Amino acid sequence: MTSWLDRTVLKKAKKYKILYLMILPGIVYLLINNYIPMFGIIIAFKEIDFSKGVFGGDWIGFRNFEYLFKTSEAYIITRNTILYNVVFIILNLVFAVALAILLAEVKQRFLKRLYQSAILLPYLISTVIVGYLVFSLLSMETGFMNKSVLPFLGLEPVMWYTEPKYWPVILTIVKLWHSVGYLCIIYFAAIVGIDQEYYEAATLDGAGKFKQIFHITLPSLTPVITIMTLMQIGRIFYADFGLFYQVTLDSGPLLPTTNVLDTYVYRALLKSGDIGMASAAGFYQSVIGFALILISNFVVKKINPDNSLF
Repeated sequence: MTSWLDRTVLKKAKKYKILYLMILPGIVYLLINNYIPMFGIIIAFKEIDFSKGVFGGDWIGFRNFEYLFKTSEAYIITRNTILYNVVFIILNLVFAVALAILLAEVKQRFLKRLYQSAILLPYLISTVIVGYLVFSLLSMETGFMNKSVLPFLGLEPVMWYTEPKYWPVILTIVKLWHSVGYLCIIYFAAIVGIDQEYYEAATLDGAGKFKQIFHITLPSLTPVITIMTLMQIGRIFYADFGLFYQVTLDSGPLLPTTNVLDTYVYRALLKSGDIGMASAAGFYQSVIGFALILISNFVVKKINPDNSLF
């Protein structure tokens, strides 16, 4: 029995050796980037002493986690992180699906490729460059808003980088512009894969475009939407560091509405150099994200098992 199994495995290995070689770089990258660094989790429970080595410090239990929960800013950074991500998830979903449906209606191949490139281009731009683009719009001295838009509307210039009340809207707009293209392309690919016979049958039955969208397109997109949403829920305790740090230019007056968990830990790490605290924050984010994925997937599985991740 064992020898027959070994021969079968070897036969398949020889048959698909090219495919195994193709996935080898991805596996190596996954191990180096995702799994080997997991040994650093123990740093979250140690007091770092570089004289003893990174892993040679004394065990201190959950003392590194106290920095996140006992600080006076714990409520603000947690509130900002969760609320921003909830808004981003909802709006990204709505706009990405809408753009994908509109893109699928374009029939000319050249225009379709042009629109795809234009939609995806912002996602490929570094957040450092995005920060400078936003600064060119909002700068007090030379910004387009203060020099052209507000005077045209008869309004006084605004010191954008000292007014926290405007930034929830600004960051939401920038986030949508920067990231909606990626999700749009994924949903567009799913729409392209829908069997066109459904639309032809619906047309023969007299169904218009809106009925086809609500009764064919959206139900067919539901599994992809569910998977992408679950993945985003798993990162609800993570914030886009570039968005909240680079785009805001790390402006102190904006912290009440722009300080999130990632930027808070980064600033604390710069001041104290406490690697254990930073590791504790990353471990905390991972555990909460994993728990949220399990809970969300359980709910989805109860509603429709076919749409669940596992």
